[in-house]
Amino acid sequence: MIRLLGYFFGIGTALALVAAGGVGLYVSEMSSDLPDYQVLADYEPPVTTRIHASDGEMMAEYARERRLFLPIQTIPTLLKDAFLSAEDKNFYEHAGIDYEGVARAALVLARGGPMQGGSTITQQVAKNFLLTNERSVERKVKEAILSLRMERAYSKDEILELYLNEIYLGMGSYGVAAASLAYFDKAVSELEIHEVAYLAALPKAPENYNPFRSPGEAIGRRNWVIARMQENGVITPEEAAEAAAQPLDVNPRPSGTYLPSGEYFTEEVRRQIIARYGVDALYEGGLSVRTTLDPRTQLEARAALQRGLVAFDEAEGYRGPVETVDIGDDWGAAVSEIAALSDVPEWRLAVVLETSGDSARLGLQPRREISGAIREERETTDLALADMRWALRVRREGERRDASRVDQVLAPGDVVYVQEKGEGDTGYRLRQPPRVQGALVAMDPHTGRVHALVGGFSYAQSEFNRATQALRQPGSSFKPFVYAAALDNGYTPASVVMDGPISISDGRGNVWSPTNYGGDGAGAGPSTLRSGIERSRNLMTVRLAQEVGMDLVGEYAEKFGIYDHMGRYLPMALGSGETTVLKLVSAYSVLANGGRSMEPSLIDRIQDRYGRTVFRHDQRVCDGCNAQGWGHQAEPQLVDNREQVLDPMTAYQITSMMEGVVQRGTATSVRELGVPIAGKTGTTNESKDVWFVGYTPDLVTGVFIGYDNPAPLGPRATGGGLAAPIFIDFMRQALEGKPPVDFRIPDGMTQIMVDRRTGMEAPAGGEGTILEAFKPGTGPSDVYEVIGMDSMAAAPAPSEQVERAIMSGAGGLF
Repeated sequence: MIRLLGYFFGIGTALALVAAGGVGLYVSEMSSDLPDYQVLADYEPPVTTRIHASDGEMMAEYARERRLFLPIQTIPTLLKDAFLSAEDKNFYEHAGIDYEGVARAALVLARGGPMQGGSTITQQVAKNFLLTNERSVERKVKEAILSLRMERAYSKDEILELYLNEIYLGMGSYGVAAASLAYFDKAVSELEIHEVAYLAALPKAPENYNPFRSPGEAIGRRNWVIARMQENGVITPEEAAEAAAQPLDVNPRPSGTYLPSGEYFTEEVRRQIIARYGVDALYEGGLSVRTTLDPRTQLEARAALQRGLVAFDEAEGYRGPVETVDIGDDWGAAVSEIAALSDVPEWRLAVVLETSGDSARLGLQPRREISGAIREERETTDLALADMRWALRVRREGERRDASRVDQVLAPGDVVYVQEKGEGDTGYRLRQPPRVQGALVAMDPHTGRVHALVGGFSYAQSEFNRATQALRQPGSSFKPFVYAAALDNGYTPASVVMDGPISISDGRGNVWSPTNYGGDGAGAGPSTLRSGIERSRNLMTVRLAQEVGMDLVGEYAEKFGIYDHMGRYLPMALGSGETTVLKLVSAYSVLANGGRSMEPSLIDRIQDRYGRTVFRHDQRVCDGCNAQGWGHQAEPQLVDNREQVLDPMTAYQITSMMEGVVQRGTATSVRELGVPIAGKTGTTNESKDVWFVGYTPDLVTGVFIGYDNPAPLGPRATGGGLAAPIFIDFMRQALEGKPPVDFRIPDGMTQIMVDRRTGMEAPAGGEGTILEAFKPGTGPSDVYEVIGMDSMAAAPAPSEQVERAIMSGAGGLF
């Protein structure tokens, strides 16, 4: 018997050795091509890039995988305990493998059941980072081998850190930090017990526990986690009961752009980051971008531009409904299928239900739940004739008529926009998205920081950015740079140039004969440079450009950044080239800041995922700013090392002349702001593009209006009549609470009283005189000379008729 037992023992031992050898060979084979787990030490996951306004407010997030990496030390203990209770309660005790769980899974598989988990957190890290999701024995073996090796190479906290930052938790979020924001719009440190339990319920199958599609399953799984947390002693029974009684309270954080009115600005920043660092850096690099945008200024800019575009568009008449739908049994469902302008929250879609002569009954587009589902309640309102009177002028395709009744304009089934009246007045006004478009840019002239940028009426309506992408003719708003070239090269604001007929031949039989505004080809006669820019004289500007030379004018235009390469032909002096609003505002900033070069910037600073600054716009030098202490040394000074592209005295002279545009010229409406402002209007041929660019000593703002496919805005449309009112509307808000500041006169300049007609010195206080600024060594002419006449000898003083023409305000492209 003993011999028999020995025999069986020997056979068993031999079989065990063979089996062990087989297992060893199998494990060796599985280990031969395992990925290198040591790469986890250099793990850099794709992380969300976040864009902030100048005050730190969130503007947008960009990511392929929404993830915010958190070091393990910053993850709350409660959140870690919730995940450990749900996924691996013995994580800190085992060596990487839960043998009990493996045995349980193997038993189920041996009985013909499905392959189960039983994976520890270490195994899940191995699978997620180094292996595939293939459901096979081979993958499980490799996972176990890697787990054992990882446990020897990394601490438990390092492994848990990888897990909590990598795991997919649904709603496009990776890692606990992103999931906390995605589901509850909270930082992880703000989460309560029922919230951490819900996040810990998600790793197994996030889509199965979607809070909107499967709320019952979601609450059930969450409460199971809460029970495990109580069982493991993480929370008390009382806390568990209270947490289990809570609703899900899911409050998803929106993705994309967060700052209302900032869509055009944000998109331009996105394009710049891609151009600078590439697509992968934007969507995976975890950059922190601090922009120059001022949220309050941006809101004011957007509102001012929208009001101006709507006012112009409504004056043109009503073009018809957004769409027409079949009201049917549920008009709410019908109108909900139409996408509203998401970035114009003040407006709301509505469907016409009934009409009469003096009113219409409207059904407002139903609101949506957090889940996106349409709410059941249906809101209706009455639209009075008085609140849609502008629409009585019907201008549909092929239809031009004037109406007098509501039912002549609106019909049941028409889908239209309405806006609440507000200001204590109930009810709604009829609105329509304008066809005309425009742009507004506001910039600090000393730093180039763009405080506000609006590229059109609505980004949801059109993503095309008219501030940075639209190339339009600046018209007369280019003239200050022609005059700046002249002032920098021997002319003074009191120099007199002939504003009279001029014809230019191209040498091939074609003759160009420009005119002043309104088709005036005769001109106003001899005029000072100041009068020429104040009244926007075309004939005079062309003659001045001819005198100083288009090569010089082109050099100045390129030096100021208006054009990359400007054609050297005379019509360019009247702004017939094409540029953008941002470029033109940047050029005016050079005039406002005393002649220093200007590089506009929408970005203040960019930091990488580790907080290192990789870009800073402000390159000024500050020696002594980082002193260790104060030893009675002088206050450090910022050194502005930008290039001086224009004589500061010239910059002041042209600024003073453009103050005259506001005080006496083509933009007198701007005077109502009551602060020192310089600016220039611009209107192109047939009024296809209208502009106003103006500035105070600390803020430059440019406004453009025009159709995307250039077309006449109307026979009387001008920059002073259309763009300047938007400028006024915006600047009134932007300057509120700020004391007026005068433009600084550079040291060394002299101010002499001159006759506005002749440019010659005149007694102080005399009629028709103005105080003019002159550079050292220059001054009013002793004789009356008119540049551009056939003879450059002394000419007689202007006649009374010419004087009236000079002072009348007629002429020029406004």
